[in-house]
Amino acid sequence: MNVDMQKLNDLVGMAVGDMSSAQGGFMISVGHKLGLYRAMANAGPLTSGEVAARSGCAERYVREWLNAQVAGKYVAYHPGSQTYELTPEQAMVLADEQSPVFMPPAWSVNATMWADESKILNAFRTGKGIGWGEHDERLYCGVAAFYRNAYQGSLVQEWLPALEGVTAKLEAGAKVADIGCGHGHSTIIMAKAYPKSFFWGFDVHEESIVEARRNAEVAGVADRVGFTVAQATDYPANQYDLICYFDCLHDMGHPDKALQHAATSIARDGTVMLVEPFAGDRLEDNINPIGRLYYVGSAALCCAHAISENGNYVLGAQAGEERLAHLARANGFLNFRRAMATPFNLILEARL
Repeated sequence: MNVDMQKLNDLVGMAVGDMSSAQGGFMISVGHKLGLYRAMANAGPLTSGEVAARSGCAERYVREWLNAQVAGKYVAYHPGSQTYELTPEQAMVLADEQSPVFMPPAWSVNATMWADESKILNAFRTGKGIGWGEHDERLYCGVAAFYRNAYQGSLVQEWLPALEGVTAKLEAGAKVADIGCGHGHSTIIMAKAYPKSFFWGFDVHEESIVEARRNAEVAGVADRVGFTVAQATDYPANQYDLICYFDCLHDMGHPDKALQHAATSIARDGTVMLVEPFAGDRLEDNINPIGRLYYVGSAALCCAHAISENGNYVLGAQAGEERLAHLARANGFLNFRRAMATPFNLILEARL
């Protein structure tokens, strides 16, 4: 066997980088949960002792944590004064919980994969599925918090306006179904933006629906938002003006039946909005960090749930626009188009 030493060294370097990133992610989660980033935000240069005092943590641990952050380029370091600083850009990613690019909750999803390793190994060996509710509880909170801010920054401002005639209906008063609503953040964001409309959120995970109801109460929209435990194939057919699937259609074992039910539940001039992970239609189009991220989540979470529903479809998180268009058209939605795309999502529009 002839080994190309340059290729070998490059591969080893990549593996070391991945290990560094994985362990660095754990430290980001620690910093978030202990309030270390919040203690540094808008504070200028600080010593390790000052960061420790502001966060209520032990200085020696904090100093080592700070050094790890500097090595990972998540915190700036000033050698002359031996102080640490969180830049405005770093604060947007790590400290500002309302920022559309706030990232720390995403590492809770990674943690669940390790926590559920034995289940995932068994699934690979047996071909059996893992239902959403069978995962470590950090999964639900991590996914909800991570997606909440992305939706907060884009849903009302960009995605809904990209759909044909939808915002006018919402402003006038429309009926909206949010399928697979989880903790209800997407539903609530729309309800706050369009007070004349009424919104229903449906999800199979009872614990998430309970949390969604609490979130609606806190947001002051419980009078216009209802959350119910229901399948994507049996929620009430209320002739909705808009039916939304936020990053969930690809998780379903029977997305065809879900779309068939949507076709009978939507108003004649209604719209289905599919928000799906960004993907090209071929594997070679997805050879990049985002593609890798989604394929990993797909193997451990998305495909596993679809299989748990005895699915005749296991789309995976990298289904791609072509497959989704074919699926929609085959199940009643003859008009299908890409409304817009971001580096992370495809926003797709389907109409009867």
